[in-house]
Amino acid sequence: MKVKKGDTVVVIAGKDKGARGKVIMAYPAENRVLVEGVNRIKKHTRITQTQRGAQSGGIVTQEAPIHVSNVMVVDSDGKPTRVGYRTNDEGKRVRISRRNGKDI
Repeated sequence: MKVKKGDTVVVIAGKDKGARGKVIMAYPAENRVLVEGVNRIKKHTRITQTQRGAQSGGIVTQEAPIHVSNVMVVDSDGKPTRVGYRTNDEGKRVRISRRNGKDI
């Protein structure tokens, strides 16, 4: 998967099309990413007692994972790009922007 945790991405399809956010978590097995402020859902949680006697629960708004095909990585110029790989001088694979050839 070419999108990693910490990348800034832009949503290219779906209800949040055009939104930008930072990848909070990546799920490579499911090909999904959790993006900050994108694909917000309301989750109904049961009211429970905590150890201190306070109650927690109710309707909680949180982000849900989005499929990796619906996002594009934003390069150093601030524009969405496809991601490629190149081997650097030390023999390590580095991610590059397909749009301008610079490192991501």
